[in-house]
Amino acid sequence: MKLLVTGGCGFIGSHFVRLALARHRDIRLVNVDRLTYAGRGRNLADIERDSRYCFLKADVASSAMFQILHRHRPDAVVNFAAESHVDRSIHCAADFLKTNTLGVQNLLDAARAAGVRRFVQISTDEVYGSISGSGRARENAPLLPSSPYSASKAAADLCCLAAHRTHGQDAVITRCTNNYGPYQFPEKMIPLMITNALHDIPLPVYGDGQQRRDWIHVEDHCRGIFLALEKGTAGGIYNFGMGSEPPNLMIVLEILKILGKSETLIRHVKDRPGHDRRYAVDTTKARKELGWTPLMNFERGLAATVEWYRENTAWWLRLKDAAFRKFYRQNYGRPS
Repeated sequence: MKLLVTGGCGFIGSHFVRLALARHRDIRLVNVDRLTYAGRGRNLADIERDSRYCFLKADVASSAMFQILHRHRPDAVVNFAAESHVDRSIHCAADFLKTNTLGVQNLLDAARAAGVRRFVQISTDEVYGSISGSGRARENAPLLPSSPYSASKAAADLCCLAAHRTHGQDAVITRCTNNYGPYQFPEKMIPLMITNALHDIPLPVYGDGQQRRDWIHVEDHCRGIFLALEKGTAGGIYNFGMGSEPPNLMIVLEILKILGKSETLIRHVKDRPGHDRRYAVDTTKARKELGWTPLMNFERGLAATVEWYRENTAWWLRLKDAAFRKFYRQNYGRPS
């Protein structure tokens, strides 16, 4: 099988690339990434010399994708390329619409022109919006995005479904809950809290910290994506989630406990505009149709993730450069 992965140098994409090459010796993989602030070639330094792996730098929203897909003729495209930080989307939505929506439409067109057999779109549970009560969103739930980020992802999902219905294109959509694990950019909640705590920098918690997310380890997510690639139904949508929903504040407290840091580092800050209170998905379809089940429980996975960031300071420390610190100050205030 020949795969073309977009955004393969990012957090989830790099884990998927590594998993695909490790588990399937017959795979040849082309990784296309624009290498923006969150996509780093170093994330895949351990496989750069693998003869089955090829890296190309390109923008998924550019005409270059037609040339790349025509030249490499992959069996499938797996699209991870995305602007993904909600806070950034609130401050500037244009980049999110360009990459997350127009980029996906461009990829669909290029894949169809090149005769690519299958297109897998990596989406998010945030397209469902905030889930009230104790219910869980199924794949056919209405799309009610709350942020420019989730709106851009919902639009991309609709582009994929339209391509399937109009052109008969074999497109599969996966929607996953919050990921965590090694190599995640430190603007995201869990690595932000870990790296701040390691340097005794205040930990910003939105509002009362009682927002609930279903956290899944990135490797469990990537196993699900590969199963969707292999077994998913054309035009199908599959939810992936762990089924555990600890409040954000509880996670922050657990990180401080693991690191032996004081709870006085916590700073409650003004809540994010349009902040969804709860995300939760029903994973019955993925379990039944794909045979998928998560393997890493949250407590063990969080402890391992904290340890990874503690042992790999050189990987993340330079990411907190001047631009990131400026963004941090604009959104969370100057640490005191």
